Amino acid sequence: MWLEILLASVLGFVIYWFISRDKEETLPLEDGWWGPGAKPAAREDESIRPFKVETSDEEIKDVHQRIDKFRLTPPLEDSRFHYGFNATYLKKITSYWRNEFDWKKQVDILNRYPHFKTKIEGLDIHFIHVKPPQLPAGRSARPLLMVHGWPGSFYEFYKIIPFLTDPKNHGLSDEHVFEVICPSIPGYGFSEASSKKGFDSVATARIFYKLMLRLGFQEFYIQGGDWGALICTNMAQLVPSHVKGLHLNMALILRNSFTLTLLLGRRFGGLFGYTERDMELMYPFKEKFLYSIMRESGYMHIQCTKPDTVGCALNDSPVGLAAYILEKFSTWTNAEYRNLEDGGLEKKFSLDELLTNIMLYWTTGTIVSSQRYYKENLGQGWMAHKHERMKVHVPTGFAAFPFELVHVPEKWVKFKYPKLISYSYMARGGHFAAFEEPELLARDIRKFVSLLEHQ
Repeated sequence: MWLEILLASVLGFVIYWFISRDKEETLPLEDGWWGPGAKPAAREDESIRPFKVETSDEEIKDVHQRIDKFRLTPPLEDSRFHYGFNATYLKKITSYWRNEFDWKKQVDILNRYPHFKTKIEGLDIHFIHVKPPQLPAGRSARPLLMVHGWPGSFYEFYKIIPFLTDPKNHGLSDEHVFEVICPSIPGYGFSEASSKKGFDSVATARIFYKLMLRLGFQEFYIQGGDWGALICTNMAQLVPSHVKGLHLNMALILRNSFTLTLLLGRRFGGLFGYTERDMELMYPFKEKFLYSIMRESGYMHIQCTKPDTVGCALNDSPVGLAAYILEKFSTWTNAEYRNLEDGGLEKKFSLDELLTNIMLYWTTGTIVSSQRYYKENLGQGWMAHKHERMKVHVPTGFAAFPFELVHVPEKWVKFKYPKLISYSYMARGGHFAAFEEPELLARDIRKFVSLLEHQ
């Protein structure tokens, strides 16, 4: 009888294990057409064309005239950045933009790296492709796709690229040398926007996968934060056999039990797998999660529901556009910067860098299409998409920057990414990791790749 009970128990355990174990699902690799009108019968032109960023005196004159006509609303006394972008500091920015900022010089800086365009699923896709200036004898470069988010651009990666493609000349070893590809999300910057509803992160992931194949890469590494983190996650869910490794500096982990552990974690954090550092970054809960999310997510509700309405105003006023975007570069870099008169913007960035990113939205007229991305991805509600409920079964590295909008503990990351092999508490930095702390992020990417390749 005891033998029968034992055998039944073993059988029950095996059945339970089989049912409950992680199933390595993949998203279906479908197809799409996002250009205007019906998909043409002719085969799509797959050529890769060189592209150059350009400007004109007329374009610059138009910006200056619009800045000159801007109507300023004086801020409340001692309001700092608590009501949004402080108009007194905005006067300094507009003065610099109008009288000192040299857009032609910044265009030359943008053109330091090679730009290209190619048609995929009816859209003209823009990307930069930076190869190493030199390689150690007998070595090959590792292809690395890096994907930006909102309200950023491919320009966010300009400072990190040298640490990846030319590490020896930038204080790092040449054990790992990368070939970096940074595309613009369709509807952002120089990538054509979709003409049709429904263009989401999965469609973007599929397009970027096709881009990598078109460039001749069957296997590659991918890295992202913000929307880039979701797009790269979707790529790993679509084509895991092609993704050698996934590195993230942000993750969207949705699970009801995690919310419960947050409420109890202040007293019983150790029981839930939280480290002392996790506790520092997550508590007090009301301030670090509840109040922070409420304070910083108003833009998201607008863009998830009616992006075109506010977009009309932002696409018509360069100063309005700058205030809307730069406010994020203040509080998303460090929430405490809202207590400063200048929002702390120049602590991590120069005005030239910030205004270059603004000009990429302004000159391409892409603020509306970039905001629509929120409606396409989040407008149906949480957990409405299959990929949100799926795990990711490729080797993963995660960099937890201390001033990210929401801290994600290692235990949470490992739930969604079971093959997590590297989790790092970063010394400093916030949401715009590559733009703020390029060397720190580069070092963590290299650490992840080293751990993966020495397994």
